Amino acid sequence: MTAATDRPEAPPPPQPKDPELWALANCIRALSMDAVEQAKSGHPGMPMGMADIATVLFRDFLTFDAADPHWIDRDRFLLSNGHGSMLLYSLLYLTGYKDMTIEQIERFRQVGSRTPGHPEYHHADGIETTTGPLGQGTANAAGLALAERIMNASFGDELLNHFTYVFLGDGCLMEGISHEAISLAGHLQLGKLIAFFDNNLITIDGPTSLSVSDHQSDRFRASNWHVLEIDGHDTDQIRAAIAEAQAVTDKPTLINCRTIIGFGMPTRAGTQKAHSDAPGEAEIAGARERLGWTAPPFEIPDELLQAWRAIGSRGREKRLAWAERVKQAPEALRQDFERRNRGDLPADWKQAIVAVRQGFLQGDKPMATRQASGTVLDHLFAAIPELLGGSADLTPSNNTKAAGEVEIRPGAYRGSYVHYGVREHGMAAVMNGIALHGGLIPYGGTFMCFSDYCRPSIRLAAMMEIRTIFVMTHDSIGLGEDGPTHQPVEHLAALRAIPHLAVFRPADAMETAECWEVVLDTPRRAALLALSRQPVPLLRREAGSENKSARGAYVLHEAEGGPRRLTIIGTGSELQLAVAAREVLQAEGVPTAVVSMPCRLLFEQQDAAYRRDVLVDGTARVAVEAAVELGWERYLGFDGAFVGMHGFGASGKIADVYAKFDITADAVVAAARRTLSSKL
Repeated sequence: MTAATDRPEAPPPPQPKDPELWALANCIRALSMDAVEQAKSGHPGMPMGMADIATVLFRDFLTFDAADPHWIDRDRFLLSNGHGSMLLYSLLYLTGYKDMTIEQIERFRQVGSRTPGHPEYHHADGIETTTGPLGQGTANAAGLALAERIMNASFGDELLNHFTYVFLGDGCLMEGISHEAISLAGHLQLGKLIAFFDNNLITIDGPTSLSVSDHQSDRFRASNWHVLEIDGHDTDQIRAAIAEAQAVTDKPTLINCRTIIGFGMPTRAGTQKAHSDAPGEAEIAGARERLGWTAPPFEIPDELLQAWRAIGSRGREKRLAWAERVKQAPEALRQDFERRNRGDLPADWKQAIVAVRQGFLQGDKPMATRQASGTVLDHLFAAIPELLGGSADLTPSNNTKAAGEVEIRPGAYRGSYVHYGVREHGMAAVMNGIALHGGLIPYGGTFMCFSDYCRPSIRLAAMMEIRTIFVMTHDSIGLGEDGPTHQPVEHLAALRAIPHLAVFRPADAMETAECWEVVLDTPRRAALLALSRQPVPLLRREAGSENKSARGAYVLHEAEGGPRRLTIIGTGSELQLAVAAREVLQAEGVPTAVVSMPCRLLFEQQDAAYRRDVLVDGTARVAVEAAVELGWERYLGFDGAFVGMHGFGASGKIADVYAKFDITADAVVAAARRTLSSKL
């Protein structure tokens, strides 16, 4: 095998050891070349270089059934280096996934196709996750493998026991998220995780030696991985490596595959030009000659297509045997297994919300919403066994560990709490993998300021519309002494800007319970809870079970003494300032309403009549939030006033910090008076 520091060698003349495997792999190469050339863009190099590995994996090892893409006990296959998407699309078409037709291959990278530039979850069956930002798939794979072990610990080998395979490239391993995911997977001894490193020594800029000299095999070994090094075009070595990896039970395995990017191209193979350029007609003609491929573009000879289709149906007998085992399982175990795999919650889970709300009503002390969230979780944990908690080394601060939760430990997976360590980005992407697996509902905590470290994974969770729950505490300048480096001011605006992400900022314990209820009741939406460090009073004491937060905003206190003249809108820990300001203004004869807006996304989804009833057109408006104003203009208009942050925070006692930045009830009253004057 060529040393990792050598420059790529010229591609050898094809001398296949296994003619059938050679021909099957060339189906992938041909489709990838043709699709990229027709689109005039794409990344042919990786599919052509990894085709041999994919062919051996799918033909001889991968357990799946193309006729049932959602079989819960299938092996998972991910592309972390998602730019090589034509590898995956080719495999899905060749193995017979119904919605991946040759027409979709021909429409590669076209609007409305199932074959976008990078794999996107929900676009076609067989795409297990959305990849594109390099390294995401690496961490997703760790999450899928962890979920498999946790589910296996609860339901046993007979119902759930499968592998997770991931292809990754140099770029994935350069990204910092890879270190977090690799370290966590090795620590947790995820022996059912097998990664293939496309070690082709080429990046877009040129040789990898331009920017990196890491010895990746040693790096993985240092993180407790089993490591193998092979020629990625030698099918005997590929087969032997996968078999050895499957036999290792106490470590994940890296198979370091020395490959030639663009394998088969006459002039571009082994060079940066093979990475992401359309090959051109001459290069494709040369590749066809070198590979011995004579079929026209987008045509697969019938005998090869039938061989691939047989690979796609090879797992049918295993799937049917599994289905029979599920039928024969003890009834209670089977019902729980099937319910969780459907994504349904236990029938009576909302009784936990009712109970925790009643408990909050009996309390008389202010409570931080992070503490209220912990209390909610104490109740939910017993009601929803699939909840899987965790924190990025901030468990006591985030209040994410419910009473009675058992911790996941290396090699011991019968638990429901993960210590992710100081790996915020890795945690978020691993949770996405857990959510994608099915059967578990992951939530994980860190400080709100560090949501920036998680943001790419939060964005992808929202894009995929999966139920990943991000618990972000210390949500404002209200964390006090830690100062501006830890005080989030722009983060709420930035997170609210992510499409489809439900950002909840509850104002008290009651709203916290309601927000958790909404989050869990919506299986196809990512959510983020922004929770306070400092205690806040209970602002809602009415009886009843109506979830007012479910509509995103509602009138907490209506105006009295006449038609409404002023609307004060608040969220989170500042809503109490709006209530205090209202008392002053009402005493002055100004009919004032207070609106709580825990979730803008949900409010915007309400009909226009409801939104008008809440905000009331023509009234003066003030908003108060210990964050930047960006986004509030939508509700305030030209004449409204905002009380909040206009720069970074400061270190000091919480009350002193709020006073320094003039976020007080008096400031809200003053802003209201100015706004009312402008309306005269």
